[in-house]
This record gives sequence, C-alpha cells and structure tokens, in this order.
Amino acid sequence: MKVAIASDHGGIRIRQEIKQLMEEMGIEYIDLGCACEGSVDYPDYALPVAEKVASGEVDRGILICGTGIGMSIAANKVKGVRCALVHDVYSARLTREHNDSNVLAMGERVIGPGLAREIAKVWLTTEFEGGRHANRINKIHQYEQN
Repeated sequence: MKVAIASDHGGIRIRQEIKQLMEEMGIEYIDLGCACEGSVDYPDYALPVAEKVASGEVDRGILICGTGIGMSIAANKVKGVRCALVHDVYSARLTREHNDSNVLAMGERVIGPGLAREIAKVWLTTEFEGGRHANRINKIHQYEQN
C-alpha cells in the first residue's frame, strides 16, 4: 500500500504522528506538506492528495486540518474520491468496510494524536467488505460518469 498524506498549518502535529505510525507499520507514503506553521489554504494540500488517489498513483490518502471539514470538502470534489471525515475508531472501520473510503480526513483541533493514530491504524488495516456495499459504491461511480 502507498499513501499520500498532507495537512495545512492546523494539522502538522498529527501529520507527523501518522507518518511515524505508517513507518512503524511498514507502509510507504509520500508527504505533500505543508512545511510551515503559517496560515495556508487547505485546498492547496487536499486537492493534490485527492488527485493522486483518483489517478491510482497512490492507494489511499490522509488529510489533516484544524477540523478536517475543509480538507474533506475539497477532496470530495475530485472524481473518484470518497473522503471520510472521521473522529472515532468505529467510523474509521465502517467507512472502510461499507463505503470503501479512499481518503481519510481528521481534525487536529478535534482529536488528539493518540486517537488520531488509532483511527488511522484501523482505517489503514480495514478492508472493504464488498457484497451489498459494492452496489452502493457502483451507484456513486455511475453518477460521477454522468
């Protein structure tokens, strides 16, 4: 698995935690920034991650900002991306099992680094169940094609 990860200025600390987690798990990743703590615009970081996921260059993406809301909104504008804003472990598991989410968004001002690591680990290790859920994902794909 290869993951693209990025944050704006509001998510730098958790981005570092998740990068460390992926190193511990042996997951290859590319870090798309940001490299500063000054204010930046979240679409400048969310969209490149989403585009890499949509193109197949990476398997999944992880985005962190202050609340996760802006990142998830921006990422979901990219055709083929199913970005889930998650702040609990249960939702992290279900968004993979039922929704086959390919981008995870979290908010550093909402959750701490320990919970963020737990969420990311569950999300990275949970597989899509398929079955009846695949039909639902196919309906989304069909809509995107029109």
